Amino acid sequence: MAVEIRVPALGESIVDAVVANWLKHEGDSVSQGEALVELETDKINVDVPAEQSGILQKIEKHEGDVVSVGDLLGLIGESAAAPAPAPVQSGPLPESASTPSGPLSAIDSNRPPSPLARRIAAEHNVDLSQIRGNSAHGRVTRDDVINYLEQSKSGQLPTLTPAAPAAPAPRSPAPAPLLTPRTTQREERVRLSRRRQTIAARLVEVQQTAAMLTTFNEIDMSAILDVRKRRKDAFKERHQISLGFMSFFTKAVVGALKAFPRLNAEIQGDEMVLKHYYDIGIAVSTEEGLVVPVVREADSKSFAEIESSIAELARRARENKLGLAELQGGTFTITNGGIFGSLMSTPILNGPQVGILGMHAIQSRPVVVDEQIVIRPMMYVALSYDHRIVDGSEAVRFLVRVKELVEDPEALLLEG
Repeated sequence: MAVEIRVPALGESIVDAVVANWLKHEGDSVSQGEALVELETDKINVDVPAEQSGILQKIEKHEGDVVSVGDLLGLIGESAAAPAPAPVQSGPLPESASTPSGPLSAIDSNRPPSPLARRIAAEHNVDLSQIRGNSAHGRVTRDDVINYLEQSKSGQLPTLTPAAPAAPAPRSPAPAPLLTPRTTQREERVRLSRRRQTIAARLVEVQQTAAMLTTFNEIDMSAILDVRKRRKDAFKERHQISLGFMSFFTKAVVGALKAFPRLNAEIQGDEMVLKHYYDIGIAVSTEEGLVVPVVREADSKSFAEIESSIAELARRARENKLGLAELQGGTFTITNGGIFGSLMSTPILNGPQVGILGMHAIQSRPVVVDEQIVIRPMMYVALSYDHRIVDGSEAVRFLVRVKELVEDPEALLLEG
């Protein structure tokens, strides 16, 4: 009797997904609990496991198909009876039946590498054909790529025997080039991922529904750089995490939100919901687009706890392992374009939030201090806000408060 493979519940507010990748093929043996197919949603990817052991009898939905919760993905049948063993042949085996002496393919062509393996390989410019899959089904996984990279660094890479090159064919005169349209030569069509489609839709929706404005300021980063220089070694030795800029800015944002609570609110119908808790979203760039995991109760966390939370969330985001609960319910967002070299930009609101702080690159610039021109490490910051409930004066004063707190790190201890 066949067992149905159906789309599981995907989480709050997620009703459909795209079939991203079948990990098994029709006719393959499967074990109970083994991942069969990967579904891509606008927030996370979900593996659907086998509910029993058997044979993948039929695939109903194929890669690229949009599916809803409860849809039939495929069928698992009972394992076929084991075939009778072939008679044992006496004497030496024929040459064709002996162990092949030619090259061993690193990847089974019917089992492509996992999406995460391809992503990591692309980031490190690794040729996947040089990596053997060590999983039960021979597929190259994330762990195989990471092990390969570690062996590469230590100089312990196994060598795959290259195939003997074929004898070159006699060179014939090159044919005259065909005059084809440029578009057929230089364009590539790539399907937008589910997450990218959702990001696009939400960004357009925010700009159409919110009265978004942006105000700018600049911050002298001298004090923070001095603290980090003096404390970074002891901090890392004690907490096993580096002291970065994000903990300072998270603390400063919390202090400013307490002073200007409308930046920590949202609009629901004809009401303004003021939130007296501080769940700060930290934007993280991944291959599939920007995601914003949330640091919960940031006001009650220490610098080390904030840095650890951000590092862990960023790692899980880039490995596509975030759960829905880690992406929902933020009250304010911080995004740092400075890590990519951005000097100034206008961040877009992460609805339904009404405020987002944009950090940028630190650049040495001449500034006037006590009537003297000095060189200081300066950062432009931007605050985008929803003018429907946040007045311009509030937004400006909020950003000034962030500036004051960052330029005086000791004040952050009092605000915290």
